[in-house]
Amino acid sequence: MEKIRKPRGTMDIFSPESDIWVYVEEKMREVARRFGFTEVRTPTFEEIGLFKRGVGDTTDVVQKEMYAFEDKDGSVFALRPEGTASVVRAIIENGKTSDPMPLKYYYIINCFRYEKPQAGRSREFSQFGIEMFGASGAAADFTSISLANALLRELGIQGIKLHINSIGCPECRPAYREKLIEYLNERRDSLCDTCKERLEMNPLRVLDCKNDECRKIAEGAPKSVDNLCTECKAHMDTLINMLDSCGIDYVIDTKIVRGLDYYTKTVFEFICDGIGAQSTVCGGGRYDGLMEQLGGPSLPGIGFGMGITRLIMAMKQSGAYLPEREPLSLYVAPLGDRASIESQRIVTELRDAGVRAECDIMNRSLKAQMKYADKLGARYALIIGDSELESGVAVIKNMQTSEQTEIKISDAADFIRKSM
Repeated sequence: MEKIRKPRGTMDIFSPESDIWVYVEEKMREVARRFGFTEVRTPTFEEIGLFKRGVGDTTDVVQKEMYAFEDKDGSVFALRPEGTASVVRAIIENGKTSDPMPLKYYYIINCFRYEKPQAGRSREFSQFGIEMFGASGAAADFTSISLANALLRELGIQGIKLHINSIGCPECRPAYREKLIEYLNERRDSLCDTCKERLEMNPLRVLDCKNDECRKIAEGAPKSVDNLCTECKAHMDTLINMLDSCGIDYVIDTKIVRGLDYYTKTVFEFICDGIGAQSTVCGGGRYDGLMEQLGGPSLPGIGFGMGITRLIMAMKQSGAYLPEREPLSLYVAPLGDRASIESQRIVTELRDAGVRAECDIMNRSLKAQMKYADKLGARYALIIGDSELESGVAVIKNMQTSEQTEIKISDAADFIRKSM
């Protein structure tokens, strides 16, 4: 019979790798809470119109990468390709816009995009993100960037750099867009086919194309930072001053435009050298018109997303701390039915106290049990047979030093707790 295999572009994750994921997710929650963010959880799928309106009809995500399906009643849904649009919908639908401002949420979710799988890019991927609404000033931009910077630093990732840009607002972007289109049209024949399509729908996307010829063209293109209105320029200058005052290094990178239609003003990426083509470990920016676009009040917003797979790749490349599986404190090796009952009592007492403990449930021989205890990395092993049950005393063995100590069976749990 033919084996059933996982879908292309998805992952199976077991320990010890899953232990690293748990550690990273716990660190994400810890840092987000320190910055005053609370968790929000949204559905894995939404009405497809949410992403068409929120992410943008002209984006590659909507046009080429969404997983869409028709429900039994004829409704068309899509697996979420990103987190922001769902959070905005949830805020509006649940009346959160009347809560004290700013609204500050974080999430850890699975997203889905039909892309060519490669290192650091999957069709199902896990993402950490934050969203903040209600604060229009550069301090909100700095808070988001500062949170990302703190998390990356505390995860021990080296060789990472913040790249920032401003793509303007509805007041100044149209004039810049016309300049850009004029420049690109003069070089249209040299653009790749994808960028020729982008030129008609979203010309800013041409600036971050990875095609070598398109990159050369982008180098000489008009810069959005040189075409900002007074308000956008003041916003960018304030953000830069805050980054400078707090010692957060950055480069102004005019190729950073982000791939989704909802971005305005500040856009940013944290880029890590040494992890291959997918070097952006965090990307985000400001989206001041998104809430209104999805039927809510006019509330400015900003946030970012981090791919967890890429973060872990960057941690490994940096030689950062990676958690090891917590060692087993005690393995109880019972010999016989009565001993098996007593071993369950001991491990239950320890587990209730938060201690990792195991006992045999496979009816292994004593030799096999001790081999198994060694494979589990047990610190201590306790052997219980009929004679030990009669005397109430057993020998506990330190598996690292081979030292053996006689203890009362009733004191075994206390002995382990005190030895930790």
